[in-house]
Amino acid sequence: MIANPVMRDERTESVENASYRWAYLLLSYGLLMCVMYRAFVIHETSWDLIMLVIVGGGVASLYQASQQVLNQKWRIMTIAAVVIAVLVGAVIAVAH
Repeated sequence: MIANPVMRDERTESVENASYRWAYLLLSYGLLMCVMYRAFVIHETSWDLIMLVIVGGGVASLYQASQQVLNQKWRIMTIAAVVIAVLVGAVIAVAH
């Protein structure tokens, strides 16, 4: 019989991290759904909620960058996403 059982191991941390990921995804997409509802049904702007989603993703990215786990593919995809977002924003601004 083991006198001192292990309270936490790699599996515990892996399961915890997976649960945090699912919680983050639920909150982020839930916020986006609230933004869409406000925009299309109530006709309100929702910059406060959009900023929560953006800042949440930024925090995760900054932490990963500080731990040096981001690779070149991540950088290329991020630049492409920003360029596409700027272009779509410009098209929407010109259309209105």
